[in-house]
Amino acid sequence: QVHLVQSGGGKVQAGGSLTLSCSASGRMNTPIWFRQAPGREREMVATMLENGNTNYAESVKGRFTIARDNAKNTVYLQMNNLEPEDTGVYYCRATIGTAGYWGQGTQVTVSS
Repeated sequence: QVHLVQSGGGKVQAGGSLTLSCSASGRMNTPIWFRQAPGREREMVATMLENGNTNYAESVKGRFTIARDNAKNTVYLQMNNLEPEDTGVYYCRATIGTAGYWGQGTQVTVSS
């Protein structure tokens, strides 16, 4: 059974940093980080294509970095210079084989 297991997150003051991790039992293809703020729809934050190119939401460009360690089947989201608007539940999503999977979500809270 495939699982995406997330770790990291927590509470931090504005300007601080956090790193999220997402690990799987197999190689994740095209991993994507999403977030959902209270009362808002889930939005894409960062994605890594199979050629290594990355895409970011405009609101996080220059502050967030998506990275992966294929040997560990783990994807990371490094978040720097966090803002209160970054508060929300963060989810990873990836395709393993031919199926898509979601992580369980992790809360990130940024105080001003």
